[in-house]
Amino acid sequence: MKKDIHPNYVETKVTCSCGNTFTVKSTNPELHIEVCNQCHPFFVGGKEGTNASKAGRVEKFNRKYGLTNEK
Repeated sequence: MKKDIHPNYVETKVTCSCGNTFTVKSTNPELHIEVCNQCHPFFVGGKEGTNASKAGRVEKFNRKYGLTNEK
């Protein structure tokens, strides 16, 4: 390995927009992120958004082609 060509690898404080902080190793001393494992819906079990968007697409399709669930 060549000397004096590699960046400094330091402890990095990561701050999420939700307020959660943790440390990792990186070349930057501080990082600011938008989502983390404490606020991302996949990790916290929130699936409301995906079901709502699917229901909206089904409703749009049914309105477009004049389909109804009533028989």
